[in-house]
Amino acid sequence: MTQAVDISTAARQGSETRVVGLVSAAHFASHYFILLLPPLFPFVREQYGVSYTDLGLALAAFNVVSAVFQTPAGIFADRIGPHTILVAGLLCSGLSLGLAAMVPWFGFVVVMFGVAGLGNTVYHPADYAILSHHISPRRIGSAYSIHTFAGMLGGAVAPGSLLLIEHWFGWRWAFGSASLLSGVVAAVLALQRQLLTVARERTPGETRTRPRRADRGYGRLLMSRPLLRNLLLFVVLALISGGLQNYSVVALAAVHATPLPVADAALTGYLLLTALGVLLGGLVAARTLRHDAVAAVGLVAVAAAVSPIAFVDPGPTMLIVLMAIAGLFSGLIMPSRDMIVRAKTPPGAFGTVFGFVTTGFNIGGILAPLLFGWLMDHGYARAIFELSAAFCLLSIVVLAAGWSDELRR
Repeated sequence: MTQAVDISTAARQGSETRVVGLVSAAHFASHYFILLLPPLFPFVREQYGVSYTDLGLALAAFNVVSAVFQTPAGIFADRIGPHTILVAGLLCSGLSLGLAAMVPWFGFVVVMFGVAGLGNTVYHPADYAILSHHISPRRIGSAYSIHTFAGMLGGAVAPGSLLLIEHWFGWRWAFGSASLLSGVVAAVLALQRQLLTVARERTPGETRTRPRRADRGYGRLLMSRPLLRNLLLFVVLALISGGLQNYSVVALAAVHATPLPVADAALTGYLLLTALGVLLGGLVAARTLRHDAVAAVGLVAVAAAVSPIAFVDPGPTMLIVLMAIAGLFSGLIMPSRDMIVRAKTPPGAFGTVFGFVTTGFNIGGILAPLLFGWLMDHGYARAIFELSAAFCLLSIVVLAAGWSDELRR
């Protein structure tokens, strides 16, 4: 009897491992697509004779479309199944990027990046819906961390591999490689439909006789205080990462005259330790129910690490250490962040809820360049670090509002 139970447990864990691997492959691909254009800016700009502002239109189209349609994608994930829309999103991303590589008109490239943004809407709601359905509560924190780590790995691999392909074959082939990656991952996921299918559950407000009530149920759910608070939390977290990842190098040069190799090393330390922190955060999330406390402690540590950089030149070694600490704790809070959302999600609504709250990433991705770019243009480079620390503290206030609601109950 014990042996049968052990075999059953091993089989279930093996199935869960395969699910995590497949979903993480899709997340890897999605972050690869997100970073497709920036490394190739100089080559695309030269090909079409456009400005960097024009190139920014393609990224803006990607983010705006993602922000607008991610919540509807989450609703579709819950209604027709996350596996179906995940495969469809991969094919949409791959087809649009492949066409962008072939049509010799820059306006068409912008349009295709908008279409790629539509494909990008499926990953978070579908991935989290599949993981939340198939992974046991005991392992879900670790599953979230591996999923997040895979996305970061896709972003880390993208610049070097794309530049290598461009060097050998040209930038159009680099676009084509992303399209091929999408097709391969979509094919693998399509062949694993049985493993990844999520059973249909009645969603908030839905009944057997009046399914239209589900729409009102979704509205009440998404406009509830806990989910609006989580949406705000994701926006603020995106602003923190948007400031440190995209502007720390230029801000360090402006504030402390930090040599470019040192500033790049500090950013690299931040990014590498963020990835490591995600894996560590998965272990922490699996061993606690106080995910809000984990997130708060991590945010305090990030604020404590980046604040001194705004006011004093810490020197090369200490700068790298401080940025690495900020990265470690930025990554550590991510699995707990996802567990906080999961705790507020009713059965049958994982795609909808995660689609809604992760729209905060897109909103933050739109706001961060406007805010931090304006600060750099007007000589407020020090504020890059000041605001990053302030946003950490604002995130804690958002978490504390959740504690207040729990106490009132």
